Amino acid sequence: MSQAKKPKSATLAVLGAGAWGTALANIAAISNARVWLWAHDPAHVEAMRETRRNERRLPGVTLAPEVEPTADIACVGAADHVLAVVPAQSYRATAEAMRGHLRPESAVVNCAKGIEQHSGLYMREVLAEVLPGQPAAALSGPSFAVDLGRGLPTAVTLAAERIELAEELCARLAAPHFRLYRSSDLVGVEIGGAAKNVLAIACGVTLGRGLGASAHAALLARGFAELMRFATAQGARPETIMGLSGLGDLALTCSSPQSRNYALGFALGRGETPQTAGHGKLTEGALSARILTEKARKLGVEMPIAEAVAAILENRIEVGAAIEALMSRPFKAEA
Repeated sequence: MSQAKKPKSATLAVLGAGAWGTALANIAAISNARVWLWAHDPAHVEAMRETRRNERRLPGVTLAPEVEPTADIACVGAADHVLAVVPAQSYRATAEAMRGHLRPESAVVNCAKGIEQHSGLYMREVLAEVLPGQPAAALSGPSFAVDLGRGLPTAVTLAAERIELAEELCARLAAPHFRLYRSSDLVGVEIGGAAKNVLAIACGVTLGRGLGASAHAALLARGFAELMRFATAQGARPETIMGLSGLGDLALTCSSPQSRNYALGFALGRGETPQTAGHGKLTEGALSARILTEKARKLGVEMPIAEAVAAILENRIEVGAAIEALMSRPFKAEA
């Protein structure tokens, strides 16, 4: 199905009224009859209903007329498909809340980029545990909510195990300034989104430390090599990791202060502690670092940059010592 062939207008539910969820709800409203925008806080929902804005999360962007804020998770029962735009560590609870409401044929599109801490599971695996048999998809790529909300050009990858489902979802979400590339590599798209957050912290550390553009470029390249090794060891396709949801997302997240992961790393590089560097904001990379490195070790995959980030965040090594350790690693062929 090409993006020119729009499917029949439908009802979608977007779970999570943060900046990204709000931006995606407005995008979904372009081609669909109704979009539920769910938030767990009734006061937040009421404010959005009254003002038709989400000033708390995405200031200056007006909600499309088709977007209906709600605090009732049962809205998923009226949806053809659901976009889960909640933090990775809240994904299980959100999936459990949908049980009994969700249609068996409705796809759940994961828009989070992380790994569940206590289980080490990716979001598609969490969904399979909580809602067995529910169709799963993932949306990931180089994207900031403020850009999408302002109508700036954005391109991402949407993956589902059945390419026909990926095609349908791409058609439902496509907009003049929002381009989607379909894929059946659900594994690769989820891994790319989760692992790049940890590597972005390392890039932030480099620039926060004042080590220069050369060091930043080297770390970005070597970080991508780690991502490629880690992902392909789990069955991801190399072309997926070299695409929008891998290299594209890594390049954006490793280079912009808008990224919470980069900003956290930058603060660490400037001398802030792991306890204060996040400035009270949820940072998926910090939550995924330990479990990412544990998974890599089990797979026999070397990820020295990710290991350094995990050690810094757990106060096992200081930033300066971590940089020295990386620079003094044994000489080896580039791979």
